[in-house]
Amino acid sequence: MTNNNYAVIMAGGIGSRFWPISTSKMPKQFLDVLANGETLLQQTFRRLSKICPTSQILIVTNSDYKDICKNQLPDIKESNILCEPARRNTSPCIAYASFKIQSENANANIIVAPSDHIITNEDEFTRIVNECLRVTIEDDCLITLGIKPNRAEIGYGYIQYSSESSNSNSSLKKVKTFTEKPDLGLANQFLESGDFLWNSGIFIWSVNSIISSIKNFLPEMYAVFSEGYELYNTPEEISFINRVFPTCRNISIDYGIMEKSKNVFVYPSEFGWSDLGTWGSLSDHINSDKKDNTLISKQVLLYDSENNIVRIPKDKAAVIQGLDGYIIVDTKEALLICKKEEEQKIKQFVADVKFNLGDEFV
Repeated sequence: MTNNNYAVIMAGGIGSRFWPISTSKMPKQFLDVLANGETLLQQTFRRLSKICPTSQILIVTNSDYKDICKNQLPDIKESNILCEPARRNTSPCIAYASFKIQSENANANIIVAPSDHIITNEDEFTRIVNECLRVTIEDDCLITLGIKPNRAEIGYGYIQYSSESSNSNSSLKKVKTFTEKPDLGLANQFLESGDFLWNSGIFIWSVNSIISSIKNFLPEMYAVFSEGYELYNTPEEISFINRVFPTCRNISIDYGIMEKSKNVFVYPSEFGWSDLGTWGSLSDHINSDKKDNTLISKQVLLYDSENNIVRIPKDKAAVIQGLDGYIIVDTKEALLICKKEEEQKIKQFVADVKFNLGDEFV
């Protein structure tokens, strides 16, 4: 483990596709979704602590969630919880963390990871990340981890890579294209072609490479964050960020930098990854019964029912009869009954609930 390794955990999302258990007050990254005793944020922090010192793990989150982060990660320094005063997607999030890290260590090497992903083979994940960090400490390149697909998934973005490899590591492949969530026909073509990977949203680079890329491709954002360079890691940092962060353009790191840069490489990986972005993805991590029902609650009785996902509160019992292919989720505030094949509509359902029924339900 080198002291130049840093980690940035992005923990500001709302996770609306996991409604109704994931809400604006308590998003999914702060929940024990798999009922294994750890929240997704805690799992991510523990996983990355194998790669860098815990004192060099930064959490970037919305200011509303600062206290939740402190409670779930009691050992983290409060100054390592970076609070966004407004939601502006991943580019400003990464830019803020990168400038703060560079002001502390100009030789820093960084892994950036979402807070709400599942990784079952943590040893393989650690091996691959360390391999990539050995490259970025020497080479001016941006690396993303791509996941070898096992199905035509329409809920993920895709990365197409070429046969050209990095001179430093033959496992790293030159990126040709990024494609956002495709329709099923295109996803099937990607799967059959053999040169497409799922986009994990996990990045590895040196702090100098990413800040140089921000300067080249997002110059307005570079100007915003470089203006306060002398203020990072001082008492004036927070007031500066509160003033300038809301002025940033709302843009993802994929659109803002990765799709434009010519020095992007992908590492084709298999380490049991899931972004746990949908209810359907839970079936990959929780054992189903003989009729393919995934039960995240013990007090459920099913009759003539198959291929369902059921989650109800611990203090309730449920009896379900005659359903095939449904998501049934009950909370104190809301009940969701939705066809599994149409779960991509949940995000719109949340918007409709907020508009028609009120903020207190989302």
